[in-house]
Amino acid sequence: LPNISPNARWIQNGVTVAGGNGNGSASNQLFSPCGLYVYDDQTILIVDCMNHRIVEWKSGAKSAQVVVAGGNGQGNRPDQLNGPTDVTVDKETDTLIICDRGNRRVMRWSRQNRISGETIIDNIACNTLTMDDQRFLYVSDVEKDEVRRYRMGETNGIVVVGSNEKGDGLNQLNWPTCLFADREQSVKKQ
Repeated sequence: LPNISPNARWIQNGVTVAGGNGNGSASNQLFSPCGLYVYDDQTILIVDCMNHRIVEWKSGAKSAQVVVAGGNGQGNRPDQLNGPTDVTVDKETDTLIICDRGNRRVMRWSRQNRISGETIIDNIACNTLTMDDQRFLYVSDVEKDEVRRYRMGETNGIVVVGSNEKGDGLNQLNWPTCLFADREQSVKKQ
């Protein structure tokens, strides 16, 4: 986890690092980007939701270098995505873990082959996901208003937050959209 000083100061005006050329599908455009993952070298994986793809954008580049998942039109084949919403990386296996929300599945894609992925969790209205240091995968389900934790290879997982119907109580969620898991497997949600 990054160690950010409590006295850290942020630049007041942000700088566009990806996209900025209107909605579209060209290599210098994005259409409804909704999730991202930043590598240590500042390379960014961007979930390009309405283009049904995940693109890789190198630091300082004017356009995406490569489509790393999807990009074969909207669909439910193993080489397609349908409105993906989030991505994280399993560093141990160098694979992307993707919320493919329109297909109600979580997929794993190799960063090396980039041809197709495999479904690892099915029948879930996933919106966001994260992985902790022990390789537990946390996935939000916006229909069940819960967050589940999965060991890699498991398909059921266990509920760690929510599942007590939609609401604003401490044990309830309402459309969970952001997740973070710390080293102690505590889940922060928004």
